[in-house]
Amino acid sequence: MSKLRWTLWVPLALFGAFFVLVASQLMNPASTTVESAMIGKPLPEFALKPANADRPGLATSDMRDGQPRLLNVFASWCVPCAAEAPQLSALERAGANIVGVAIRDRPEDVAMFLAQHGNPYSRIGADDLSEVQVGIGSSGVPETFVIDGKGIIRYQHIGDIRDQDVPMLLEKLKEAGL
Repeated sequence: MSKLRWTLWVPLALFGAFFVLVASQLMNPASTTVESAMIGKPLPEFALKPANADRPGLATSDMRDGQPRLLNVFASWCVPCAAEAPQLSALERAGANIVGVAIRDRPEDVAMFLAQHGNPYSRIGADDLSEVQVGIGSSGVPETFVIDGKGIIRYQHIGDIRDQDVPMLLEKLKEAGL
């Protein structure tokens, strides 16, 4: 009879141990972001056709002219991309050179998006297969990278840019220009 009682408690003990493990992981998550392994490394070689008739396309060679810039990965179908549009305009007004990579988008949709939300980009490349996005270590849209004048990725901002992020990104650009 005592052996029977002991075997009844085993499943309850296993469930309790599992519950403690899950609860501890939920209370102390490892990381909430996926950072690019490319930070501190040169941009991969690419040459993207224009995503919009109003701006030239984008190539790695455009990023090696000695001027730091922001590389913004976006899409017309991305709601947070529309939400960050005012902050990108504020960065442009503050002197930031911003280039864009439009992910899996049609030129007419990119044109409509830019007409509706503004166009802070000096260049926009069409990344129809997300090859550049994956190559730079971007995990989604929107994401913004600080690229120094030699084409090295210096910083990654995951998610949409908020008002409070603008001064920090301007500072990161300044640091990349040193």
